[in-house]
Amino acid sequence: MIGGDMRQRPGFRIVVLLLLALFAVSALLCAMRCGSRELSYARIIETLWNADGGTDFLILYYIRLPRVVLGAMVGASLALSGAILQGVMRNPLASPGIIGVSAGGALTAVAIMLLLPQFAGLLVPSAFCGALATAVLVYALAWKGGIQPVRLILSGVAVASMLSALVSVMLLFNSERAVVILDFMIGSLSAKSWTQIQLVWPYMAGGVIVSLLLAQVLNILVLGDEVATGLGLRVELMRVILLALSALLAAASVSVVGLLGFVGLIAPHIVRLMIGSDYRYLLPGSVLFGAGMLVWCDTVGRMALDPVELPVGIILALLGPPFFLYLLRRSDGHEA
Repeated sequence: MIGGDMRQRPGFRIVVLLLLALFAVSALLCAMRCGSRELSYARIIETLWNADGGTDFLILYYIRLPRVVLGAMVGASLALSGAILQGVMRNPLASPGIIGVSAGGALTAVAIMLLLPQFAGLLVPSAFCGALATAVLVYALAWKGGIQPVRLILSGVAVASMLSALVSVMLLFNSERAVVILDFMIGSLSAKSWTQIQLVWPYMAGGVIVSLLLAQVLNILVLGDEVATGLGLRVELMRVILLALSALLAAASVSVVGLLGFVGLIAPHIVRLMIGSDYRYLLPGSVLFGAGMLVWCDTVGRMALDPVELPVGIILALLGPPFFLYLLRRSDGHEA
């Protein structure tokens, strides 16, 4: 862990952000290079520049590049969603997966895919409504003169379990499409195309931009409601806006890759250890680390048991629980 005094220096924080950007870029480059047909970086640049329509171009442009770009977008969105939730709830254990937001988005997304496939264009808006409703429900259930970590986690787990059961019921009555939905429930970047990117990029880009602009608001919110009100902040309004942004980012991610746990928990916390709790730096740092982390995990899943591919959701499921238990042990549950 980096010393507190060092983390307060703006110059040091800028250096960390640059290193995180390098981490993300290296993940993207490695992912484009690795695969059953390994390509040199020179060949990648030459192929994309010439766009000659050959085998290498088809592999890069239609298989690897959409997967890498979407993985970076989803990782950045989930990490940012988790960082926002941790600030709004002033709780380091909050994340879209743990408090059930992802499950809410997944339920409505699966309902659209199974029951109303002709309305695929409504996938992201419907997932957003489900995620936001779940966030509000969990927050209300956990509130009792304040938010306690254990109550928040138990409420999130209970709601997520209920929503997962509803998904199982839908699968039971639509067994012919169960294989497709199983891939969705595990969380995978396999067989993604530019179509999915076109579907979600406006929501993700808008959510990221607005969230970064509200970084200072999060800095004020974590000081407590009384202090924030004294500084002229409309606390409840800003909390609702930030909660909606977090739900939008999580919902957009869930709608195209399915349920991916722990990105929203791990990424913001690791960045906080490196850069401190100033959200002006924590939010962009989480975006960069989340993007790189998810792409690296997906690359490991593709290459570890080649030619068998492990979905990235399984890799995250192996990494996440130990980290969550570590956080649970060290957290006092009152600060983000």
